[in-house]
Amino acid sequence: MTKYKVLFVCTGNICRSPSADGILRHKLAEENLDHLIETDSVGTHSYHVGEPPTPTGLNLAAKRGYDYADLRARQLNQNDFNEFDLILAMDHGHLDIIQNNCPERHLPKVAMFLDFCDQVSKEVNDPYYGGPSDYEAMLDVIETGVNGLIAHLRQVINE
Repeated sequence: MTKYKVLFVCTGNICRSPSADGILRHKLAEENLDHLIETDSVGTHSYHVGEPPTPTGLNLAAKRGYDYADLRARQLNQNDFNEFDLILAMDHGHLDIIQNNCPERHLPKVAMFLDFCDQVSKEVNDPYYGGPSDYEAMLDVIETGVNGLIAHLRQVINE
């Protein structure tokens, strides 16, 4: 059976998208869905290619029980549009970049990450230039988004 593949996209792939990737990966394992769904994350820009997620994000996530220190930043590429079943933008700027680079036949795969939950704002704020409270707020929003996304993924894989 082929795994359903989810890709998270932010700017540099060291804050928001790896956090969403790591948190979803953790929750999928908890719910015994990790054998059905694969995750990854990328950046729209090459600023941090090869780097791990930010230390602040990793440390605060670890306090919540998440470990995604193994992730390394990479940049979105054309193969990602073929490879992934769902491509999720962390903010509207990322959505524009993804849509502008996406082959038309793959556009239905592209959405906002927070489209799958009841968050009023559909953007995950970038904590990169902020402090620990900004990272905590990001993690809160991502946890809510991941819970909604898992409900959606359950429907998709049971179709």
